[in-house]
Amino acid sequence: MMDIKWKKLVFRMGVWLALEVFFGYIGVDTIADYSEFIFERNSITLNC
Repeated sequence: MMDIKWKKLVFRMGVWLALEVFFGYIGVDTIADYSEFIFERNSITLNC
């Protein structure tokens, strides 16, 4: 069971890394970063 979770994690990280490199190469990485900002805007943060 743990082996399956590790394989899924490694696969997802690999896909994420490949997409980051691809989007950076074609110049649309800024759009992806902006969408991450929009989706994380609704999360609560604490400033101490």
